[in-house]
Parts: sequence; C-alpha cells; structure tokens
Amino acid sequence: MAKKTVEQQETVQEVKQTAWDIVQIARHAERPNIADYITFMCDDFVELHGDRLFGDDRSLIGGFATIGGEKVMLIGHRKGRGIEENIEANFGMASPEGYRKAKRLMKLAEKYHLPVVSLVDTPGAYPGCEAEARGQAEAIAHNLEFMATLKTQMVIVVTGEGGSGGALGIAVGDRILMLQNAVYSVISPEGCASILWRDGTKAALAAETLKITAGSLKSLGIIDDIIPEPKGGAHTDAAKAVAAVKKAVLDNLAVLKKINLDTLLQQRYDKFAAMGRF
Repeated sequence: MAKKTVEQQETVQEVKQTAWDIVQIARHAERPNIADYITFMCDDFVELHGDRLFGDDRSLIGGFATIGGEKVMLIGHRKGRGIEENIEANFGMASPEGYRKAKRLMKLAEKYHLPVVSLVDTPGAYPGCEAEARGQAEAIAHNLEFMATLKTQMVIVVTGEGGSGGALGIAVGDRILMLQNAVYSVISPEGCASILWRDGTKAALAAETLKITAGSLKSLGIIDDIIPEPKGGAHTDAAKAVAAVKKAVLDNLAVLKKINLDTLLQQRYDKFAAMGRF
C-alpha cells in the first residue's frame, strides 16, 4: 500500500508540472547537447566544416555519422557546455553561414542517398546586425524551401529548445519528434510576454498560452511523437535519454525507408500544409 501511495503522489506531482517548469528543464545547463548525442548515439562521426561562402559556424555542426549501423547525415545546433564553449558556439544561435552549411550537408546526404537526422536545440537564430547583413532570413528561407523537396528521409528531434526560425531552419522533415521536456515555439515566453503584455514577468503565463510543450504540440498535430525522458529530466541521466532518442530515430528511419520516395515527399508536403487548419 505504501508503494502505491508514493506512485500516486508522483503522478500528482507530474500533473502539476507547468509549461514554465518544462521551459526550465529544456534550458538546463546539463541537459544532453549534440556532443553527448555524438558520444552516446553514434558509432562514428566525421564532422564537415564550412558553408563554402563565408566561414564555419560553430553554433551549428554536422557530418557523416553511423547510428546503430545506419549511415546518416547528422546535423544539429551546438550550445556548448561551460561559458567558454557557450561563447564559442554563440549559445546555439546560428548565423547564415550555419544554415548554409546545413543546406550543403543535406545536399550531400541527397547525393549519397543518406537519411538526414536533425537535432534541434536553439533559443533562435542569431539576431545580430552582422547576421542580418549576411542574409539571415534568406538563408533560413532557402533551407525551408530546400528541405520541403529534399529527396531523402528526414527525422527531426527537438532535444531542448526549439526556438522560432532558428529551429525551423533545420526542422522540416518527415517525422518531427520531441523529447518529453523539450519546448518548440515561434517565440520565447519572455519575448511573447514583452510583446503581448509589455511585462516580461508574465513569461510563465505566456508559456502556458503558447502551447509550447510536447504534449500540447502532439495534440495539435505539429509533432509526430514524444520521446520519454528519465525522471526529473534528460540531464539526470544523459546516457538513458540519448538511448531513447537513438531508438526513436532508428525506429522512424526503418518505417520511412519502406515508403516510396515520391510518396514520402507528398506526405511531407501534406504534413506542413495541414498545419494551422482547424
């Protein structure tokens, strides 16, 4: 009886978890980042550098990888860990050269008939003047257009923060998955609160209103599936969390590879065209 009571108490605690609570977990400094996914999920990884136009953005990385024997092109945001890495990676906020690099790697994936696995974890694209001057909006827009017709399988996983166009720039795919405590939104709760109520302290209310959690987005048909996390969040057991992502990626790739390519592209188009219809 005592065990049952404890389980019931834990269930009540989980129900009481708010969207703002989940935002804090999604932003946790020790949450698994792309380096952890490469270490625990990939049998091997060969990073590719540069966009062949400007430079190599360290906030968005990618390369050839093998996951459970499956050869893929792995792309993902890099926030870094610790202040020095955070600064080098610009806290995961990519510039135009990052998105152009991602597009170059996706073209290689199409050429060599490799699936693309994209790990999304960014507060948003870098909004600085230099990024805008180099064509930030254009780079993201070109990626959206390109991914819509990319002739290979694409699995997207939102592992932490999925912030606005910065996330979308590598997130148009056949399957959109989210970790249980990840968030995915057009704007941060703080930004939304500042615009709607001119009061950043109402971020918690904005988080609830925006419907940015995995459960809300699944019910709205924005994402396809939710990947469970260890109790307390992915940061409590990185290896277990990454193992869950690995299984979900491989399971979805196995299904996608059985679908005719023309059918797959039509389904991808239909998926995104249906969003916003009620």
